[in-house]
Amino acid sequence: MNLNLKKPIAIFDIEATGLNVSKDRIVEISVLKISTNGIRESRTWLLNPEYPICEEASKIHGYSNDELIDKPTFKMVAKDINRFFANSDLAGYNALKFDIPMLVEEFLRASVDFDVKKRRLVDVQNIFMKMEQRTLKAAYRFYLDKDLNNAHAAEADTLATLEILESQLDRYINTEYTNKDGEVSIPVRNDIQMLHDFSSHHKNADLIGQLIYNEDGKEVFNFGKHKGKTVEEIFTKDPSYYSWIMNADFPQYTKNLLTNIKLNMK
Repeated sequence: MNLNLKKPIAIFDIEATGLNVSKDRIVEISVLKISTNGIRESRTWLLNPEYPICEEASKIHGYSNDELIDKPTFKMVAKDINRFFANSDLAGYNALKFDIPMLVEEFLRASVDFDVKKRRLVDVQNIFMKMEQRTLKAAYRFYLDKDLNNAHAAEADTLATLEILESQLDRYINTEYTNKDGEVSIPVRNDIQMLHDFSSHHKNADLIGQLIYNEDGKEVFNFGKHKGKTVEEIFTKDPSYYSWIMNADFPQYTKNLLTNIKLNMK
């Protein structure tokens, strides 16, 4: 089943130096952009991360720092990548937890305005985990009945993600989903807004779920000693908590959001 699009969607995959969103860097990014009339465009960038690639990551994607030394840095091609993503919703496999936060951090370091709030985000892995709970390679076997060759190459993973998403729509269209609380959701539809909602485990305020919205639409901490309490409440009672976060290993996007909340309180 082809995607029902009201605006372009960019399906992308990232290979990185490691899994730390705030410290690690992108070494490869591949984007498959699909327009509303079904036309597909694909771009792949190999990048010099200017940061050590950890051994575990190198074993997965096969790149070393020496191989990438002559490639452009992300900052050098950031505007080109941003133009390719222009006016597109975003989709990927494990995108909400890793690829999108990593991409946003790179754009922030490059001083490029990349606004995710105006985009709908679809995580194919979350749909898969809710319905079947498997890995990308197993998802490819499950939905398409064939093996995924060249796994962990960004371009191969990107194309596989699109094929899985289209097959998921074929399989689950009009199927109701029952969540862990026994509540029945609306049926699965070929609609990016619906897939955006269905992909999300929580209503995240930041990108990696360290801040989420409560029922009143207020930002609350989703980690640590103040988990479940609103940001405004903690910043009022414990102002030093803001300083601790600013000096700790948190993504820049999360820090910017907390700074905006603090400024609005004044």
